[in-house]
Amino acid sequence: MRSQPHNLLNIFQQKRNESRIHNLFLSFNTGIVIIFVFLLGFFVNPARSQSIGGKSYITTRNGRGRFQLSVSGYSAPLCVGSGDYWGVKHALKNLRSDITKVTNTEPMLKIGKLPKSKEMVVVGTIGRSGLIDKLMREHKINVNSIKGKWESFIIQVVNHPYPGVDRALVIVGSDMLGTVYGIYDVSEKIGVSPWYWWDNVTPQHHKSLYVKAGTFEEGPPSVKYRGIFLNDEAPDLTNWVHNKYGNVKPGKNPPIPRGVANYGHKFYEHVFDLLLRLKANYLWPAMWNNAFNEDDSLNPVMANKYGIYMGTSHQEPMMRAQKEWDRRYGKTLGSWNFAKYPDTLTNFWKRGIERNKNYREIVTIGLRGENDSPMIPGGTLTQDTTLLGKIVKEQEKILGNEMNSDVAQIPQLWCPYKEVLKYYNAGFRVPPYVTILWTDDNWGNLRRLPTATERKRSGGAGIYYHFDYHGGPRSYQWINANPLPKIWDQMSLADKYGANRIWIVNVGHLKGYAFPISYFMNLAWNTNRWTSNNINQFARLWARQQFGPKYANEIADIMMKYSRYNGRRKPELLRPNTYSIVNYNEAANVIGEYKSITHKAEKIYEKLPDDKQAAFYQLVLFPVKACYILNDMYYSAGRNELYAKQKRAMTNKMATKTRKLFRADTSMMGYFNHSFKGGEWNGFMDQPFIGYKSWHEPRKNNLNAIHLVDNLSIPDSALMGVALQGSREAWPSASSDVVLPQFDKYNRQTYYLDIFNRGKIPFEYTVHSGKSYVKVSSEKGEVKRQHRIYVSINWKRAPEGSHRVPITITQKGTRNSVIVYAPVSNPSYPKRNNVKGFVEGDGYVSMAAAHYTKQTNTGRDKWIRIQDYGRTQSGMRSVSPLNTPSAVPGKNAPCLEYKMYLFHTGEVDVKGIFGPTMNFSPKRGVRYAISFDNQSPKVVTLVPKKYNAGNGNHKWAKTVTDNVCYSSTSWTLKKTGFHTLKIWMVDPDVVLEKLVVNCGGVRKSYLGPPESFHHDVQND
Repeated sequence: MRSQPHNLLNIFQQKRNESRIHNLFLSFNTGIVIIFVFLLGFFVNPARSQSIGGKSYITTRNGRGRFQLSVSGYSAPLCVGSGDYWGVKHALKNLRSDITKVTNTEPMLKIGKLPKSKEMVVVGTIGRSGLIDKLMREHKINVNSIKGKWESFIIQVVNHPYPGVDRALVIVGSDMLGTVYGIYDVSEKIGVSPWYWWDNVTPQHHKSLYVKAGTFEEGPPSVKYRGIFLNDEAPDLTNWVHNKYGNVKPGKNPPIPRGVANYGHKFYEHVFDLLLRLKANYLWPAMWNNAFNEDDSLNPVMANKYGIYMGTSHQEPMMRAQKEWDRRYGKTLGSWNFAKYPDTLTNFWKRGIERNKNYREIVTIGLRGENDSPMIPGGTLTQDTTLLGKIVKEQEKILGNEMNSDVAQIPQLWCPYKEVLKYYNAGFRVPPYVTILWTDDNWGNLRRLPTATERKRSGGAGIYYHFDYHGGPRSYQWINANPLPKIWDQMSLADKYGANRIWIVNVGHLKGYAFPISYFMNLAWNTNRWTSNNINQFARLWARQQFGPKYANEIADIMMKYSRYNGRRKPELLRPNTYSIVNYNEAANVIGEYKSITHKAEKIYEKLPDDKQAAFYQLVLFPVKACYILNDMYYSAGRNELYAKQKRAMTNKMATKTRKLFRADTSMMGYFNHSFKGGEWNGFMDQPFIGYKSWHEPRKNNLNAIHLVDNLSIPDSALMGVALQGSREAWPSASSDVVLPQFDKYNRQTYYLDIFNRGKIPFEYTVHSGKSYVKVSSEKGEVKRQHRIYVSINWKRAPEGSHRVPITITQKGTRNSVIVYAPVSNPSYPKRNNVKGFVEGDGYVSMAAAHYTKQTNTGRDKWIRIQDYGRTQSGMRSVSPLNTPSAVPGKNAPCLEYKMYLFHTGEVDVKGIFGPTMNFSPKRGVRYAISFDNQSPKVVTLVPKKYNAGNGNHKWAKTVTDNVCYSSTSWTLKKTGFHTLKIWMVDPDVVLEKLVVNCGGVRKSYLGPPESFHHDVQND
């Protein structure tokens, strides 16, 4: 508690009048300091920092007109009408618990009648609550703005609402979920995280809670149905469910085999609670080996009582789980096949609708083969399309007979997932009232969005998205690798193109995805609230919600960086050679980035209160550290391979280190399962993620996919070797020249060379630079295994022009020496301090997209910056209104200009690095245009119009593996000096990450060369 005034002062000092008040503060005595800190509470409100989105109405300070929610050991009683929904009453009971958690004071709860109190909280749904309807009739509250709307609520402090009552905090919903969301909005704003149960997030304690005077309104949501899909749930979630809840009791009617994990209502109630606190309302349940409706008959009952709309996955129509079929007919009929068993399937579906017709549900229609297989094995496109038409007609008939003769009133969806999309492309159509659930490519890139004609359909459209995937080119199921900027980019497109009836995201085993799930649901609730410019703000608010304000900025920075680093290449896709070990110091820099955020996380963990550490470990420290160790393991394996080639004595040590890091990472999994929180979350780290040889995960973590050299013969002698940054060769045995990459006065590089031992006996070395302005970090020393020498230039003493300076490295007492050349470029022009734009160095110019030197927009067509998008910096996205024709470069196309100074002439290659956006519009591909100076722009197609994103497409596989799309154009430049590279919009929604102009010096790397020296450009 002693640190709180200091923290408040730090925040207050950010205000405009910081210096005046700070000086005043310093001059006052101790008593005045106490008063100052009290007054500071009116400027800085700790409770405000706990919520995400929406107006903040909770404060810990009293003030005029404020409602006393909980003050001095007394919490205002809670009241709800007896005729209101069970879900509303249950949520109010949870609010009682939440207020108790925050204040240690439990409020009274009254159902059906008002408590005897001057102040109270009154909750109710319009039309279901006599208490609320009375206030409406007497004009004590005005609910016209939400009446009849979907899932909307008003929170208002009302004076003299009832006889004998001075004030009430009234929470009123337009419908059941509107009221529930209003209740949980209060819970969130007093500091209770939606993840309090799933990640052991404890709220910050407050002695007092007040509600500001006024009316606070939210809703209706931007997306009508918002939810998650528990998929790829084995082994993690299934093993945890088995450990915590046991197995379902075997039975014959319904048929349930032995060994089925008990995904029953006791489990799902925690999922329902999480969804409602996130303002979500939709769920596809676990389905790999489970049947939601049959494993526990209370599952659908409780979902309906909570207000959750249940559905089934894209491959499970008519509210029937695949396992319901398999358990009945798998051994006799095999896979479902309407061509063979139409009557059996029709009856199967009918019984499913009969069973669920009185619950909240969105009915999946259509048909796909089980386990993501084709609908008719070996069927032609024409046969499949014709049969699908018959199937949908039969399903509509069942729905009309069993649920509502006006089938258009029944929420339904059809998902053209994977190969099902070809039926739509071949002309198949579902009825206009059915929502078309378009999908991503399983890697977070939208395949398809509605056209102008499709946007007129009454059923609208939605999106099935992935945070987790089991399939090719490789499964990624272990840990979060979903950067928020990419989620914003793709889901904002969905909203823009009208795919906003349903958003459902595959969250795998759920736990570990709190950060992206929170963002996804907040974006679905209010798409206008979250933009390309406030993604980091969301991260800060999320961090404050989980851990309080003190370290929120630092935690947000860690989470954003960790997500970005994992998003570069998902952990399951890493290899020893993913990042270059020799070029641009890339692999070491990546490890340094992971190391930095890991050390920051460890320091924060040590400083946090005990009750915050468990949540921090799960949400921040564990994933960050585990991924740091994993990347370091692959880096060590890569060095093992390189060192073996160079015959370094350190080769075997690198193999040993790789195995040690493997054990360290897998030990973390064991600790998480068995020791952390006494094994409370045992099972959630059972997913293998090391040892992939194909798309399918290995049975357990192993090093079998990595070839380690641990038996290199090391002679009993002292034998010097030298290796350089930028080369895989080693000297003196290599035959090529020993030349470091180029040094230039603009980029002012520092390069390294390694002096290493090829034997077991240590030796001494000397390093002599041929010119005094070429500096080496060590001129002599002893090498037992290896030693790194850094080479830099004293630019104040370096002469103008180009020079090649020898650096002689000698093994002392022998004739063994290597001469390394340092190429130094120190041109007289342009001057470094006033150059405009970028300057070539080491044979290239590398530029982050957001560091343009000029931007030209045309009307409503423009380029916008997406904060922190991409693998290295921020991205620039081309934007135009709907139904706008493709832009014409040089005529009406927005343009980004990148000014640069080049020392080379002749052929240059320009590589563009773009976000992996798919051809989501069926009428066009994904294009941009590029030009140098006044040359005619070249239109480049990143993704053609009829591009098929999926297995078998090697270009697509590389795109999703690298999480970028590449382009290359060639140009002839006739003069040195300043040039301007222009990037033109052709099609909207192209995201540019990076540009590299290769003048002949670019070396192989994963992220591309580091950004070149630049001056007077846009700040990122």
